[in-house]
Amino acid sequence: MQAAVRTVPTHKAASWAGHLVSAPAVLFLLIDGAMKLAAPAPVVEASAALGLGESVLSSLGVLLLACLFVYLVPRTAALGAVLLTGYLGGAIATHVGVRLEPFSLLFPLVLGALLWGGLYLRDARLRALLSASS
Repeated sequence: MQAAVRTVPTHKAASWAGHLVSAPAVLFLLIDGAMKLAAPAPVVEASAALGLGESVLSSLGVLLLACLFVYLVPRTAALGAVLLTGYLGGAIATHVGVRLEPFSLLFPLVLGALLWGGLYLRDARLRALLSASS
C-alpha cells in the first residue's frame, strides 16, 4: 500500500527567494571545489595547515562538486543538501581538530543554513514534510 503524497504548489516568489538565499553558498562551494581541483599554492598551503595533504585535494574537489551537482538538480536537491551537510560537518570536524578560531566553525554552519533555508523556500515537498511533523 502506498501512502498518499500531497503536493503543495510552490509560489514563484518563494522559489525565487529560495534561489537567492542558497546562491551565495552554491557559488562559494562551486569556487571552493574548482580551487581544490586546480590546487594553486595558497590552497595547498591552507590545506596543509589543516593537516590535509595535496594528494587529497582533487578527491575533495570532485566530491564537493558531485554533491553540489546533486543539490542543484531539483529532483535530488534534498539528497544533495544531506550530502553537503555531511561534507560541511567534515569541514567543522577538521577545524575543531586543529583548534582554529570559532569563526572558522561558524562559516560552514552558515553555508549549511543557507543551503537548507533556500531549499526550504523553493521545495514545497520539504515544507509539507516539516510542517506535517510538527
